[in-house]
This record gives sequence, C-alpha cells and structure tokens, in this order.
Amino acid sequence: MDYVATPRSIRLNDVLKKNVSLSPNNYSRVVVSENSSKALRSLLSSPPLNGEEVGSAAYIPSSNKYFIRTKALQSSSLLLNQTNDGIIPILPSSFKLHDLKEGDIIISKDSNIGEVIILDKDYPSHMLSNGLYRLRIKEDKLYILALIKHPFFKTQLGFMISKGATIKHAKTLFLDCLIPFPSSDRERIMSAVEDNTKKIIQYEAKLRELELEIERTLDAELQFPDKLRSFNYSYPRIGNLHQLNRIDAGFYGKDFMAMQWLIEGHDNGAGSLKDWGYSITRGQNLQISAIGKSIYSNDFKEGFYKLARPVNLSDFGTVEKYEYLGNSNNLSVISEGDIVFSAEGSVGKCVMFTDPGERVITNIHGIVLNKEDHNTLESGYVCSFLRYLRKRGVLDFISVGGQGGSLAMQYFGVIKIPYLNEKTVEKVSKSYYNPEAAPFEEWGIVQLDTKIKQLNQDNSRLISEVISQHKTAQG
Repeated sequence: MDYVATPRSIRLNDVLKKNVSLSPNNYSRVVVSENSSKALRSLLSSPPLNGEEVGSAAYIPSSNKYFIRTKALQSSSLLLNQTNDGIIPILPSSFKLHDLKEGDIIISKDSNIGEVIILDKDYPSHMLSNGLYRLRIKEDKLYILALIKHPFFKTQLGFMISKGATIKHAKTLFLDCLIPFPSSDRERIMSAVEDNTKKIIQYEAKLRELELEIERTLDAELQFPDKLRSFNYSYPRIGNLHQLNRIDAGFYGKDFMAMQWLIEGHDNGAGSLKDWGYSITRGQNLQISAIGKSIYSNDFKEGFYKLARPVNLSDFGTVEKYEYLGNSNNLSVISEGDIVFSAEGSVGKCVMFTDPGERVITNIHGIVLNKEDHNTLESGYVCSFLRYLRKRGVLDFISVGGQGGSLAMQYFGVIKIPYLNEKTVEKVSKSYYNPEAAPFEEWGIVQLDTKIKQLNQDNSRLISEVISQHKTAQG
C-alpha cells in the first residue's frame, strides 16, 4: 500500500498520546494532507445513531420486525446482504425504532470493522445491532461512501486500534478518520466517483431483483409451496438405506423428500446432471505436490491464471473476487458454459463461466460441471436451478458434516433438474446471462456483475489519483 507511511522513530510524547501503547501498528499512518481532507465526523449532518442489542432470545422464525447484524455488511457490496442470516426476524416487543431511511449510511464498529453500506430504500421495520452506526450525510454523500469503502479508510482506521481489537473497544474512532478530497481537478474526479457509485448501487439492486425474479419463476413453475399439500410422506425402507448408503435423518426427512417429489413429479419430468449432459470433475489440485510451486497475487498479472475459489462465490451466481496464480504448467481451465459448484463450506454456491479466453481455474474444493456442447443458455438455467435448490434447503440435506458441510461427488446423482418448457428455461437463463442484451434494462446478472466490477475499478483508480495528489502535496 503506497499510501502508508511508517516512522523510523517515535517521540515520548507520541507514546503518551497513544495511551502508552507500544504496538508498532499504532504509529503507522496514511499519507493524507489535512489541508484537503476532513474528518468524517465533520461531514455528518446529524449525530451518528448507535444500534441496540435485542439478544438471541428475541430471534423467531418469522415476524414483521427485523434485526440487522454486522454480517449484513459485506465488502463485496454497497447494499445490505439479506441472504446470510445478516437480517433476523425478531419479536415485535423487542423492536426499537431507528428510523432507517433511503440514503442512510450504515457502518460497522464491531466484527467486520469499518465495513459500510448504503440503504437503497426506507427500512421502517428494521433496527440496527449495537455493532452498527447510522450516519447521515447531506453533501458529497456518494463520494464519501466510495472513500469509506476503499481500503484506504480501513487501513487508516486499523492504525487507530490495537491489533486483534474491534472498533467496539475503540468506540467511535472511525469518525476521526480523514476523508481526502481532490486538491486539483476536483469537479471532474468527484463527479466521476459519484456517478460510478450511483450506477453501482443501481446495478446491485437490479442484480438482486433478477435473482428474486428467477426464484419466483421457478416457484410458479413447480407450484411451490401449494402443490406440496398433496405430498404424502412415508418412512424410508431398508432398501432405501442400502441403495444410497446413507443413514442421516435429513436425507429421508419429510422436507427433503417433498422437494424431490415436487421436482421429479414435474409434467416434463426431471433428470440428473449426467442426464443433462454434464461431466462432473474436481477442480484443479493446486498443491505443490501436484503442480509445483506457484506465485499468488490479489492483483491482475499478465500470463497468470485467474483463480475463482469456491469460498469467493456469491449467493447470486457471481464471483466476489478473483486471485491470480502464476504457474508454468498447463492447468485445467474452465470452458465456456462450465459451472463451478462449491462442494465444501457454502455448499451449492455456483457460477457459470462465459469467457473461455480468460484462463479461469478453480481449486479442488470446487466441482466443475462441464457441458461439452458449451450451451450457455442451458447452463445458465441449470446454474440458476442449483442456486434455487440451495435456497430451498435441498442441498443442505444432501451434504454431510458441519461448518457448511460437504457434498461428495457420489451424491450428485441425487440432484435433479426439471425439464421445463423452452420458454421458461430461456426466461430463467437470460435473467442470469443475456449475451445479446443491449440496454441496461435487459442485462442479466452476469452482465451487471461485470459492469459493477469495472465501475469499482474505475473508482479505485480515481481514488488513487486523489491519494497521489496528497502525497505530492506533502513532498
């Protein structure tokens, strides 16, 4: 990080100002000119609002009141993440009104310290946990949001607290972090950052709506949950246990069997992944014993492989971040139309890849579903249905073990994909990937994600330009 300055020596007064801290981390600093920057607290239009705890006893399966936890703020998004238990239904009697409005900025002081998002709509039925603060900013809001989201802000914040601590222990130190503004070409840079950030928010909201649209389409096609009322459950027979070689209860439970009955009983039937024409293989083994020594990088390097780890797959069929791997061997790359499926940890997260020229690889924790005819229309549908199975809990029943579980290759035959009519398959697939779309309104999830990544890169470049101006000013 070229915006970090580490002192060669420190004075006794510096130690006293840091509460007699002897941690070297507390004496590094970011390069920023105070003449062209402002503390975050000075940019707020009203005092920050801290959330409150309700306790796990208030958590219930469904409610009209909700509790936002710190895990709802993710580094890969500018919006609330509502898919990973970050938002919990709670007892209405435990609810506290926090007046959450569209445009409010929410920042974490605990757990994922310094993480930030913006609310894209009013949330009158939601409250914040004690680990979150609501910030209101009137002027240059999207520029400031982009700066807080940048690693520059978190690095600055990290120097204010001891290693291993959380902002909860440091109270509101994040308000003392400086937000640098351009010292030259101010209008161009700030307008560009704000325009990019506005589009990122718009595209993220559209991406999430498309994922919900896919879910609604598949629900309607399968008649979920209405048709389940006709399902008659019966206990498994000894032959079922011998056939599948599984004795875990979930595999023979009513919920799992009902979903299997619903899918397999579709008017046109359903088939396994092999029936659909996919070969099923493990991802590339990246151990030294298999491919020799490799060089890893978080940044793009010419000639490196683009590594998509299953742990970095999102709930929306996208890759949150890539790594880059340099290796002299011919590694097993992903082809057009291939699906990478997370078989360990977050079982069922999956992505279809569309650009065979990128030399994308995954690791051994991923399963590659290879479609020999490279039919991206069909693969887009299959990938979307696999995500649907994950949402409906089907893959949780098939997987085994704790901490997200694992799904062994021998059980992939249990997964069934219904043969829907061509019109529905195309609708689902193009909501996910629509290569022929021109206007924004027709983009699929894959196109939106690609554009979001480009806009984030543009913002990163512009913010680096601002930081460079500050370094020049300081000599």
